[in-house]
Formats: sequence, C-alpha cells, structure tokens
Amino acid sequence: MGQLNRITQQPDVMGGKACIRGMRVTVGMIVGQIGAGHSFEEVLVDYPYLEREDIMQALRYAAWRAEEREVILAST
Repeated sequence: MGQLNRITQQPDVMGGKACIRGMRVTVGMIVGQIGAGHSFEEVLVDYPYLEREDIMQALRYAAWRAEEREVILAST
C-alpha cells in the first residue's frame, strides 16, 4: 500500500477506528460523505480542519481495505 501517513489508529480515539491525523474524524465518516454524493469542497467546508490530501488518503485507505476481504453484497 502506498503512503498513508495521515491515517492513524489509536485505541483511545474513536474506538480504534481509522482516523484522519489522530482527530476524531474517521475514514468511514469521510468515505460516507463522498459516497453520499458530496464533493471534496463540500466535505472541506463541513470539516474545515481537513485538507484535500486527508480525503484522498481516506479514499485510498478504504479502497485498500476493501481489497483485503471478500464482502458479499445483497442481490437486488
């Protein structure tokens, strides 16, 4: 996996979930916003202490984790 120096995991921060730079903002929160159709700019307005590279690394981390295991999706 490429450099993910902005993704941190600490047992005492957000229950050990992957976070952005040790803050109480999880990768899941950011990926969820993008998945819901929000633009990078909208996310940065909602989280003014984040940077564009934080979002990019959150997406890279989520993509990497998705490759780690098979996820069975419900058929429609």
